[in-house]
Amino acid sequence: MKEVTPFGMSKKVSTSHAGMTRFAALRREIMSSEISFLMEAHDGLSAKIVEEAGFRGVWASGLTTSAALGLRDSNEASWTQVLDQLEYMADATRLPILVDGDTGHGNFNNVRRFVRKLGERGLAGVCIEDKLFPKTNSFIGEGQALADIEEFCGRIKAGKDSQVDDDFVLIARVEALISGLGMAEALRRAEAYHQAGADAILIHSKRSTAEEILAFTRAWGNRAPLVIVPTMYYATPTAVYREAGISTVIWANHLLRSALVAMRETAARIAEDESLMRVEGQVASVQEVFRLVGNAELEQAERQYLPARPSATAVVLAASGGDLGTLTVDRPKCMLDVRGRPLLGNLVHTLRESGVRDVTVVRGYRKEAVRLDGVRMVDNDRHAETGELWSLACAREAIRDETVITYGDVLFRRHILDGLLRSEADVALAVDSLGVTRRPSGTARDLVVADRPFSGDYLDDTPAHLRRIATDIAPADSCGEWMGLFRVSARGAGWLREEMTAMEAEGLLEAADLPLLLTRMAARHPVQVLYFAGHWLDIDTLGDLAEARNLG
Repeated sequence: MKEVTPFGMSKKVSTSHAGMTRFAALRREIMSSEISFLMEAHDGLSAKIVEEAGFRGVWASGLTTSAALGLRDSNEASWTQVLDQLEYMADATRLPILVDGDTGHGNFNNVRRFVRKLGERGLAGVCIEDKLFPKTNSFIGEGQALADIEEFCGRIKAGKDSQVDDDFVLIARVEALISGLGMAEALRRAEAYHQAGADAILIHSKRSTAEEILAFTRAWGNRAPLVIVPTMYYATPTAVYREAGISTVIWANHLLRSALVAMRETAARIAEDESLMRVEGQVASVQEVFRLVGNAELEQAERQYLPARPSATAVVLAASGGDLGTLTVDRPKCMLDVRGRPLLGNLVHTLRESGVRDVTVVRGYRKEAVRLDGVRMVDNDRHAETGELWSLACAREAIRDETVITYGDVLFRRHILDGLLRSEADVALAVDSLGVTRRPSGTARDLVVADRPFSGDYLDDTPAHLRRIATDIAPADSCGEWMGLFRVSARGAGWLREEMTAMEAEGLLEAADLPLLLTRMAARHPVQVLYFAGHWLDIDTLGDLAEARNLG
């Protein structure tokens, strides 16, 4: 279907999940003999959440849209400001959107202009209420004055005459029960609005039970679809609405109200703690925000429209067997199950999520058991007599340009890897600032000494640089624990290869570990320390393996 813009240009009307236009999709929901449910949203992000939850339509609430702008539900936001928010919502979801149009933002002339603009932006319908402009929220005060019936019928007719699509839905909201004018007046107004061309009637009540609504429904006799908003009579079972023949139920403001509770709790905790530690694991990840707003689509578009940029590669050191009893008799630690796939599979999945798809794994112990689709395997057949640096040397050819190097028995959340990849340093390593106290005493760990400890000040972006990594550093002298993960740029890869060559000449290559390599590199070149607070795991024990199943 095509619609014509005010400038005479045609554009395709966006479609819903079912392949029909969003106008037709909303009309189907309102007119269906089966009860339908619309969920409140107030911006593009909440509209996406409504879609993901499985609803078939969105209620663009006037109350919550105004509140999200910090304004009262009294037409303090102009209709053009409201329209801007609605356009973001329409862009964000494929669902049909029913707009809470308040009174229509004025008289018949405002209504017809508002309806036309809604249709041009793909908004599928509007609900207008028979109050005076500027409106007052229905749940504030008593005995609110209502519009003259004939005048409001004029608004309805003007709206229907101005719709840009035949399936656009205009719903008339009757406030007579809210204003205490009684059932007879509510029925008189509803019939007048129906005759004026309203596609459906929204009957509103602020009583704590649905008795008033059900009485209206019986008297109405299904002359036109009925829409309800059970905010106050929420305890009524939905089966009652089905039995009464209600067309559509609007859950009117609950996403914003639930967000307020969560935001207030999070803000209070951060204010009290002056730290993010207590809340970080309780809130959505930044990656979840990226997913919701469509970063993956942007990445795909960048690959299509921007010049190709070499992506980082990765080398995973997984030659050791580990010592986890019977679990590692016939397979190495990296192939143990964590959340339904091998530990190594989880690690490679995180790499690929961050765009690192060229992965080389150095295997050794029970190498025949180390298999993973799309991963290049390099063998260290001397794994029993050599150290980490020898395993890295086996994959030296894979360290070309930007490269991530990691142990094969660590797991970390994606934001840690993304932080390394965003770093402009030629060599950057991930350090857990909590590592000094987080793990039990007596546990072997690679502690870090840097020129600056983690300050805890989120405004402090002064870089820290490595001085030394070793297991014999006193906790009091340490700045944190190395996570077994670092990244080199093309220039840093050259430094790494040079250092490996020097250590080979000194006879150190076979037995040395990565901490010694990085310490030596730091003596000659800047090696940046990026501090993180937990959210990773080095799997050394059965307890670590159990905990790994909780690291999402």
